[in-house]
Amino acid sequence: MKIAVIFPGIGYHTDKPLLYYGKKLAKNLGYEIREVPYRKFKPGIKGDAGKMREAFDSALSQAEEMLDDVKWKKAEDIVFISKSIGTAVAAAYAAAHKLKVRHVYYTPLAETFLAAAEGNGIAFHGTADPWATDEAIEEGCRAKKIPLIVIPDANHSLETGDVATDLKNLQTVMEETERWLRA
Repeated sequence: MKIAVIFPGIGYHTDKPLLYYGKKLAKNLGYEIREVPYRKFKPGIKGDAGKMREAFDSALSQAEEMLDDVKWKKAEDIVFISKSIGTAVAAAYAAAHKLKVRHVYYTPLAETFLAAAEGNGIAFHGTADPWATDEAIEEGCRAKKIPLIVIPDANHSLETGDVATDLKNLQTVMEETERWLRA
């Protein structure tokens, strides 16, 4: 059995492009898909460390609940595909359960690298991401030996505002994601 768990962001659910296509790629490669659709978060999280911690704790608690029935030991391959705060939740969940997981980190936060295991993921970051600095993500990836794909001028959704550019970037991201999933 191969399993892929989808960890969304706060406002970036699993039917938005990165997670929608990442999920489809995993399904097409034979992964059983599990989603962790968090319930409501308080507003005003960005820039508020206390609210961010509260959101992370809530999301991790919800993930624990929603994944309680998964038989991890039966899985021959486990992939966590995550976005934003979901990257920190995915890394923390894997560490807490001592799971050997391959991660796809879409727009990770600096906090993601506190629990991320060394060399077990690939990360995607936009240079115009207001949620995480280029330096923090580059340093986190370097320290954890995680390959980093940088999307110039892209925001926290890896979008630039130009549709043609965004579609090309999405194709690049999905090609790299598929390469990682097949590895």
